[in-house]
Amino acid sequence: MGVLGPGLISRRSFNAALGGAGAALRGFGRQSGKVKVIDAHSHLSHHSSPRWAERDRQLIDAADALGIDQLICSILGPRRPAVPEDFRQSNDWVAEAARRYPGRILGYCFVNPGYAKEAREEIARCIEKLGFVGIKLYNDYLASEPVVWPVVEQAIQLRVPILHHAGHTYWLSPPQPRISDGGTFAELARRYPEAIIICAHIAGGGDWEWTVKALRNAPNVCIDISGSVVDEGTVEMAVRIMGADRVLFGCDMSMTASVGRIRSADISETDRAKILSGNIERILARRRA
Repeated sequence: MGVLGPGLISRRSFNAALGGAGAALRGFGRQSGKVKVIDAHSHLSHHSSPRWAERDRQLIDAADALGIDQLICSILGPRRPAVPEDFRQSNDWVAEAARRYPGRILGYCFVNPGYAKEAREEIARCIEKLGFVGIKLYNDYLASEPVVWPVVEQAIQLRVPILHHAGHTYWLSPPQPRISDGGTFAELARRYPEAIIICAHIAGGGDWEWTVKALRNAPNVCIDISGSVVDEGTVEMAVRIMGADRVLFGCDMSMTASVGRIRSADISETDRAKILSGNIERILARRRA
């Protein structure tokens, strides 16, 4: 019953193979002593949850089990759109987590661009005083709307990337009417070629093939490979069309899916190392240059 045909295995055989998955993952990244692994898209728990400390500890434990060295994190509050007191508090909690887990947690400064003065002040505080490494934007506005431009200009000035929530779900009525997609980012990239923009969760935002193609000619836009969708060939297509230098390892909390995606990708070991940490380290080094 275990033989289904050439190249196929049964569910029973597959489940049996998973028994060795833990041992295999222990050879991934940091714990193998080879390639550093940085999760370029992660989240900490909002403190409105009574289990926030436990969940943050679970995140670190999962990173340990999977061989992930560092996680670049933000906290998004339950209220949408976020108001200044919300995003300031969330960023303070990220800074606290970075102190609790030194060397493991790096911070994205989350803001709502609609509060122009407050967003600008908060970005300056987080990057220049708290040591955050980038900016996180959600779907309060399309990335191409003029209200976002001052944030992009500040990111250019500070030499930090912007991780932007994204998706392309044309077959559904949009649950997030101001969600940005690859076309939106390409438009923004043409306006600001000096900016570094990260299109979030390629495997969690709808039609990933469309997104990759839309970003083909936007050289200052990267993607992260996070998301719970497990379609085959996601990483390979992104590397083939966008180039390995523009692809980042990220999980967005779908940790085993993203680890499996990059481990199984049919790409060179050189490209895999770039995706696991080399590319995001190069981006973060701009701040120190």
